[in-house]
Amino acid sequence: MPRGAREKSSTGIYHIMIRGANKQEIFHDDEDRLKFLVALKKYKQVAEIEVYGWCLMGNHVHLILKEGLEDLSITMKRIGVSYVWYYNQKYKTTGHLFQDRFKSETVEVDKYLLIVLRYIHQNPVKAGLVKKVDEWKWSSCLGYYGKSTIPEALLDSSFILNMFAEDWNTAKKRFKEFNQIENNDKCLDEGTNERTRLSDEEARHEILKLINETDIAQVKGLPKIQRDEVLQKVKAIDGITQRQAARILGVSPNLIFKA
Repeated sequence: MPRGAREKSSTGIYHIMIRGANKQEIFHDDEDRLKFLVALKKYKQVAEIEVYGWCLMGNHVHLILKEGLEDLSITMKRIGVSYVWYYNQKYKTTGHLFQDRFKSETVEVDKYLLIVLRYIHQNPVKAGLVKKVDEWKWSSCLGYYGKSTIPEALLDSSFILNMFAEDWNTAKKRFKEFNQIENNDKCLDEGTNERTRLSDEEARHEILKLINETDIAQVKGLPKIQRDEVLQKVKAIDGITQRQAARILGVSPNLIFKA
């Protein structure tokens, strides 16, 4: 059955989520995250979109954007193609990185816009990656708190902050209070929140349970088909990152990525 057309927002504002194919990681280090945001900034300028928020996790991204000169699907395709080209060059991979179609929902009222923004800022906290929202540098939270973001000039914060007060300092203070309220909000969510990460010792224990009588040091010497089967199972362990698995198993990260 063909997919239906995306619902159009009367405000032009959308909450977007991009996921890795089969929930795979799409960011393996800070360079990857920066490259994605640089691509977002480039096409923000080309399409004249407004960027109200973002949060980069390991295997998915949340964005809050206002459509610009072109259909937002076109802008998102430009961003995706740019990042996938970089990713494939760096990791020497081919094939799909992102799930075929990004998810989106329209944001029609200011109240829901604020809820979505708070939701994406709290993603890393709820995932157990940090204790406070402003400890995660790969979201727009720092910009709303009056701190610098990477890259500069990506965030359009005035539209949101003006909802709280005309005075800039008062607005930032009130936004911060709102942004840190504990809640059970779920926006465009299908259980794709980042998994709570295991320590290396915990990850090693889970791998040992998986491979039974095989020693960790022996995995890299297995025949390719058997080794790839093991690596695929290791990647599916809840809470283990691909780079972490590569480090523990003593194999190249590329072997993990391609398995």
